[in-house]
Amino acid sequence: LTPVIPSKEGLLNLDLEANYKKVFFGDRQGNLLSFNGLIPGPRLEAKPGDTVQITLINRLNQPTHLHYHGLHITPQGNGDNIFLSVPPGERLTYKFTLPKTHPGGTFWYHPHHHGHVAEQVFGGLAGLFIVRGELDELPEIKAAREEFIVLQDFDINPGMPSPMARMLGREGPIVTINGQVNPKLAIPKGGLLRLRLLNASPARFYQLKLEGHSFQLIATDGGAIAAPIELQEILLAPGERVEVLVKGDREPGQYRLVNIPYNRGGMMMMGGPMGMGPMGMGRGMDQTNLQTQEAQPLATLTYEGTVSPLPLPQKLIPVEALAAPNVTRPIEMSMAMGPGMTIAFLFNGQTFDEQRSDINSKLNTIEEWELTNVISGRIAHPFHLHTNPFQIMSRNGQSEPYRAWKDTVLVKSNETVRIRIPFRTFTGKTVYHCHIFDHEDLGMMGTVNIQSA
Repeated sequence: LTPVIPSKEGLLNLDLEANYKKVFFGDRQGNLLSFNGLIPGPRLEAKPGDTVQITLINRLNQPTHLHYHGLHITPQGNGDNIFLSVPPGERLTYKFTLPKTHPGGTFWYHPHHHGHVAEQVFGGLAGLFIVRGELDELPEIKAAREEFIVLQDFDINPGMPSPMARMLGREGPIVTINGQVNPKLAIPKGGLLRLRLLNASPARFYQLKLEGHSFQLIATDGGAIAAPIELQEILLAPGERVEVLVKGDREPGQYRLVNIPYNRGGMMMMGGPMGMGPMGMGRGMDQTNLQTQEAQPLATLTYEGTVSPLPLPQKLIPVEALAAPNVTRPIEMSMAMGPGMTIAFLFNGQTFDEQRSDINSKLNTIEEWELTNVISGRIAHPFHLHTNPFQIMSRNGQSEPYRAWKDTVLVKSNETVRIRIPFRTFTGKTVYHCHIFDHEDLGMMGTVNIQSA
């Protein structure tokens, strides 16, 4: 079981060592990366207003550092500052305070050293960061059994990725939940199961279905929504999180949580389509092949015991309606090929340059960004913004069906997604990027400089 490190008397304090780890999956042995010898790393839990002090110790042979994905904290100093670097053999202490108004939610931490992100996250460096809040205190939520699901895929003997693997985003043949292959989940007859799901893979998408059951969505990346929404399937792009309730209202038995093959697109190469299959990089799969692929079991749900039937909550936490924007900005996603089959992914025609300020925003304003994916070949990009959560306003002109706080949004090929961002609390320089980490490492990242109004 993944150990939990909670805050005590307003302080969450720990050492976090990034190091190499020998792993076994059945009779297969290989080398991955771990935080404190664990895959995933320890689950951290804090409350609004807590101070967080984490000393990162780098035992890798390359530089690294930490990003606190989804947390609304300072991007300056030793906070969520992705411009910091921890060289091999050195350590760095991060220290920041969660605002007292910080929403509860399912957040996470992972490396974010540009150029090494995909390799280090694919190696296993990731962990949950839970902020306990108002949603946790609702009686129906409190009565539910809580499970944490970290979805990761691995290649235990990866070698150097090919140019095609980097262009599509690397995937591994071993898919795990909390570092295990097909673990068991339990629910009591009549009870509720609260699943907190994180896609911590560097490129793999998860389209999830639970046999015989529906999901009741109660929270997204940035915390609770206003009321439960029933879903039959959930699509999680890299970096996304959801919280759902499952009702224990079926006959006792075994029910599989499965990953349904999802075509996240591919590139048009050498006169033909290069598809992105569910089990590996660069397999030539068309939609017909994908539809005949079997769903991949990820976990097995069993019924254990019986409780008095628990009701679903009718209302959760209201979600603020954002005012009209002060500024609207276009952001175009594209790709360029260079000499020797080198590849670059671009925002507004440019690759990442940390010395450049791509967007200058003002504190206490609201902006609307129009994200357009113009890359051919149906390749999709999960867009992630640091520091400030946002709301999705529309996709190709169609309004979103419900209001929610997000920090990662999928932008499919030939799609335009409008997001609305309130710039609050913190000034400083931060970033936005594609959360297929190979794309980020290949240039698909930009900077935002938040200045005082």
